[in-house]
Amino acid sequence: MSDEKPAPQVDVTKAWAATQDQKGAAKKLRIYAGLCWLVAIGTEIAGIVMLKQGKFQHGNMALLIGILVVIAAFAIGGSLMWKAANRHDPATRADGFRFFVQNQLGAIITVIAFLPLLALIFMDKDMDPKNKQIAGGVGVALALLATVVGIDFKPPSTEQYTQDMNQCATQIKSGQPTTACSPEVAQQAQAIARDSAAVADATKSAANPNGVDTVYWIASEKAGEKASTEHVFHLCSNVSTLRGKQVKNGSVTQAYAENATRITKQIPMEQGQCGFAAPAAAAAVPAAAAASAN
Repeated sequence: MSDEKPAPQVDVTKAWAATQDQKGAAKKLRIYAGLCWLVAIGTEIAGIVMLKQGKFQHGNMALLIGILVVIAAFAIGGSLMWKAANRHDPATRADGFRFFVQNQLGAIITVIAFLPLLALIFMDKDMDPKNKQIAGGVGVALALLATVVGIDFKPPSTEQYTQDMNQCATQIKSGQPTTACSPEVAQQAQAIARDSAAVADATKSAANPNGVDTVYWIASEKAGEKASTEHVFHLCSNVSTLRGKQVKNGSVTQAYAENATRITKQIPMEQGQCGFAAPAAAAAVPAAAAASAN
């Protein structure tokens, strides 16, 4: 029979990880965002060149304002796509600098796309003061709007997604309303819930008619760290696959946290090796013995 010792508490801070589909979607969005920002900065450079050439000293305000509008439109478009990409593949709070830059890059790029041109507009001594005031005012308003859009006031993180994923999995397993199951975490949470149900069903016995949520997997190559390769988790430590190996045990959620994300394909064989039997089958043995005694 498997060892039913309580599973040790483990840190599941980094348990959530983007799927290949999520990473692919994030990559495409970031490429499109980069192209938008490239257009915004390119338009800014064109505006600076024309400003240096004196094209706006005595008119062409419509062209200058149009340039500012184009910069704002592409800066905002890039920021929205970049923030959408971060929803698919967020950064970790453990790296504070990267977390800040990745989530606020839209605002940073927007400032770069506006500030030099606006500074030159206000510093241009040859531009008509009225035109300078109009162009400068419009530019500042558009820059502020685009910057605010670029700021992520509630940036996602892998840590937050882990909490949501675990809560979502718990809600699924207990039949509660799935309030924490956002699209970003639902797939992994459903996998945890599905595998937890499969393990519970496979480990039913007379002593545990509802099964247990304890699985066993090969420990990481480096103590205290998540395994670098994906591992399989098993029903008990006595299975042939784990013999002679350093084994860890815990819930299915904890197994996923350490990159043991695949349930064994040999459930019937492992049930025999671990000594698990369905409650009905376990109850049938004493019943049959009593019948033969009579």
